[in-house]
Amino acid sequence: MLDLKFIRENPQLVKNGIAKKNDDSDIDRIISLDSRRREIIGQVEQLKATRNRVSAQIAQKKKAGEAADDAIAEMRKVGDEIAALDRTFKDIEQQLQTALSWVPNIPHESVPVGTDESANVVIREWGKIPKLGFEALPHWEIGNKLGILDLSAAAKIAGSGFYVLKGMGARLQRALINYMLDLHTADGFTEYHTPYIVTADTMFGTGQLPKLEDDMYRVEKDNMYLIPTGEVPLTNLFKQEILSYQQLPIYMVGDTSCFRREAGAAGKDTRGMMRVHQFDKVELVKIVRPESSYEELESLVAQAEKVLQGLKLPYRISELATGDLTFASSKCYDIELWAAGVEKYLEVSSVSNFEDFQARRMNCRFRDEDKTVKFPHTLNGSGVALARLIAAILENYQNTDGTVTIPAVLRSYLGGAETIG
Repeated sequence: MLDLKFIRENPQLVKNGIAKKNDDSDIDRIISLDSRRREIIGQVEQLKATRNRVSAQIAQKKKAGEAADDAIAEMRKVGDEIAALDRTFKDIEQQLQTALSWVPNIPHESVPVGTDESANVVIREWGKIPKLGFEALPHWEIGNKLGILDLSAAAKIAGSGFYVLKGMGARLQRALINYMLDLHTADGFTEYHTPYIVTADTMFGTGQLPKLEDDMYRVEKDNMYLIPTGEVPLTNLFKQEILSYQQLPIYMVGDTSCFRREAGAAGKDTRGMMRVHQFDKVELVKIVRPESSYEELESLVAQAEKVLQGLKLPYRISELATGDLTFASSKCYDIELWAAGVEKYLEVSSVSNFEDFQARRMNCRFRDEDKTVKFPHTLNGSGVALARLIAAILENYQNTDGTVTIPAVLRSYLGGAETIG
């Protein structure tokens, strides 16, 4: 959530910022509501001062044995006015908070300006696109032939947009999760295992609600939600807390299943494992001091890259344009793997800096050395998402005889096996 004082003092900057995200939130209305809210606070304070003065007069008159009917009537009138203003204040406060909750974070000044993903900028590439020497198969055909990926069984039990891994397919996913967790914890991240179902307040804290509700799975009876990403439970572990500066930076990693309705995704790379409703992901989250957050963003990107370099998978990194940024992010990089079978890049990680936007929404603060209470900056990135990662491994490591070579870094997790098939 944006700081209301910042909006009040920089209305045009905020308007320009959200416009770059293709958002049309009514900033003038927010400023008007804020002005009326502060006006009511002033009126109530004056009335309370009057009530205190009249109350003192009543006490004096009673002590002197004088009639105080007029003063009592005046105090009742003041009390009624205060009660009416309190009701108006609560209504305006609710309108203001609702309006604020829909305003996105503004992009960092370094973000390329553009209305959609076509304006994203590729900033670097790593590895060489493999030349297999034969016609590459897509992962769904490879997985079916090897008996490790069963899409029809998934459709039978859950409908379209799901997949079943079995045998070496399931073992490959488990090996990848363990490989990534081992890598990240060795680099100073603390491992967590968190709930997959969270409260609406938790979803609000990281910016999924109310803006993105249509893409979430809701457990209506309990007003709870299946998490769309591990970012949600990990970041919110510190909501409504005041941390000590000695606790920062906080580095967290966790593997979770993620659930997304993919509303509006019809026809967009829906075959196989490219766009699904449930997938596993290893998530990285940082809570850091504001002055270091952009250095932390670059190191978080490097942390995700380390996973892919260890697997020797070619990838590229794009800096997202303003119109392609998420609701809560101020700056974001996408990491995309090359998949030889479908001959396209598949996004496996988005690494974002949210600055203090999420911290304000979940009321996470820290007490600095000078005892000042401040909002930290939060960051997160996939380290990395499993479904498309498995797809890329199957497609890039496929062989002419139908087998798939297992990346060297995973073999110790798979009993020394070198191939699947």
